[in-house]
Amino acid sequence: MTQALNTHPPRPRQGHSAPRIAATGNWWLLAECRSADPDLFFPISSAGPSVAQADAAKVVCARCVIKSDCLSFALRTGQAHGIWGGLTEEERRQVAG
Repeated sequence: MTQALNTHPPRPRQGHSAPRIAATGNWWLLAECRSADPDLFFPISSAGPSVAQADAAKVVCARCVIKSDCLSFALRTGQAHGIWGGLTEEERRQVAG
């Protein structure tokens, strides 16, 4: 997803809403995952300890204001690996149909 940082992602300045930032194409600047370990979002399998890892990534996604933008990006660009917009690879395949 994005590179891990020691700080939280920037929040919109007063008068700059999350949808406005997302509309500029810079939605990822608001991503909650920017402050998380990127490896968390790329479990190596869909079984065993990787299930807990995916669940932990989904917790981060659940509180993210740009979750739908992230998911749209993943579906539009065919991201084959990782948790994007709160969904695993298999879940995205089901959504894409």
